[in-house]
Amino acid sequence: MTAQSCPRQHCSTDMDSVALEPSLYTVKAIFILDSDGNRLLSKYYDTELYPSMKEQKNFERNVFNKTHKADNEIAFLEGMTIVYKSSIDLFFYVVGSAQENELMLMAVLNCLFESLSQILRKNVERRCLLDNLDGVFLVVDEIIDGGVILESDPQQVVEKVNYRADDNPLSEQSVAQHITEKLALTSTVIQSAKEQIKWSILK
Repeated sequence: MTAQSCPRQHCSTDMDSVALEPSLYTVKAIFILDSDGNRLLSKYYDTELYPSMKEQKNFERNVFNKTHKADNEIAFLEGMTIVYKSSIDLFFYVVGSAQENELMLMAVLNCLFESLSQILRKNVERRCLLDNLDGVFLVVDEIIDGGVILESDPQQVVEKVNYRADDNPLSEQSVAQHITEKLALTSTVIQSAKEQIKWSILK
């Protein structure tokens, strides 16, 4: 993954001169829906893509309608490349541009899924995910920062958020500790996401 290791300033300079070179900002959005297509977690890294909540939810609904009964792992919709995976009552999506390398997006998707599988002790289903939402957001933030892929190794992600990849139950203290450490970066995101999820569940 040359884009990953390439220094930001150097890459951005290259991007200005070579329009067709892949962007460092690989991921446009990442979201998790339940089996009814309701949003459980969602992060959009390209602010110009779907700036309003209504546009985001319409996009997610369209993506869900196209993919939830399909056997494929890749979809193309609204000029976006979308890779996805399902587990029990959850659907995981990673969105990139039409020109984006599908293998890069798939690496992010697999890292997300495997990291959550370890953290949720292989209970990758809706209730368990909602019960551990703070930890799930921390995982996403370790994999993607502003659309840039930071990590694609699930083991590294799990270690970075200081979870154990064994059968030890999730510690509320551990989650709280990491939230405190990342407060400046993630508290607003986590709070707004919780509100979105709360209202979507109450509907």
